[in-house]
Amino acid sequence: MIDEAVKKKLEADPDGLATYEYIANHIGTCIEDIDFLIDNMDHVDHTGQFVISAARYLYAIDPDMFADAIARLVDMGIAKDREHRYLGALMEQFYGADYNTRATELSASDNTFRRIYKRLYPQSPI
Repeated sequence: MIDEAVKKKLEADPDGLATYEYIANHIGTCIEDIDFLIDNMDHVDHTGQFVISAARYLYAIDPDMFADAIARLVDMGIAKDREHRYLGALMEQFYGADYNTRATELSASDNTFRRIYKRLYPQSPI
């Protein structure tokens, strides 16, 4: 459980970096606090940079164990990354560097892929 003083510090996080670093540095002990940490990132990360970084990090650690957390972070990232600076890296990590060539197939089978793809390529017929 996160100490109250640490929670206060994280709540004052100006952009999400401190919260992301806390997750990365305490992954073995912060699992029970992951909802608080994600909620905090939602409040403090306005660009989606650290929300998407956290999703990528948790995906690399254990995509099954953190599936719910990753889904929440991806949803936040889709909403926050208005300039599309971070979603492309997420697509490559989750779906492979060739995701663009498999877009039709992936879009038909994965709603998250479709949502991100449409954000990145709004003129696409997919």
